[in-house]
Amino acid sequence: MATALPLYFVQVERFVGRRALIADIHTWTGVVLPVPLLVLMAGPWGKRLRRDIRRCNLWTAAEIRWLRSLGREPLAEPDKFNPGQKLNSLFTAGTIAVMLATGSIMKWNRFFPLSWRTGATFDHDVLATAVFVVVMGHITVALTHRDALRSIFKGWVSESWAQRHAGGWLKEESASKGSDPPSTNQ
Repeated sequence: MATALPLYFVQVERFVGRRALIADIHTWTGVVLPVPLLVLMAGPWGKRLRRDIRRCNLWTAAEIRWLRSLGREPLAEPDKFNPGQKLNSLFTAGTIAVMLATGSIMKWNRFFPLSWRTGATFDHDVLATAVFVVVMGHITVALTHRDALRSIFKGWVSESWAQRHAGGWLKEESASKGSDPPSTNQ
């Protein structure tokens, strides 16, 4: 997002300068953006990530009702990821693919017809705006939820937080650990 600002806004470009360099950095960071995720998923070290991805792709009827009610209908036993988080993970995965495709069409435009280039530019700009809004929304919400923000940096949640916000996941973790206290560091 930082490298896109000087490319889109002339005022920022004048302040930053070196448009060609910024454009190259923007292009190549976009091209390699999916690489760390693919490496994490490919190896044996990605077991927990693959499990979380599968979890994000499973939707219960209660979660669909929660989503349709815009969160007004409470979930009886929330999972590790609430429906909003699951929807955001789908949005993020789709965004990475679409931004990579449209950015590639824009960069290597001689291989594509004019209508594709025009559409790619429009889609890239509209989706970039949506990503900006989503990221700013996440930062705003994260700053107002201290426990969730701490979990991002520390990598764990308290058992009381898990009980309130992810009771179904906490029960699942407790059952998988047997009689031991539940581990909430996943």
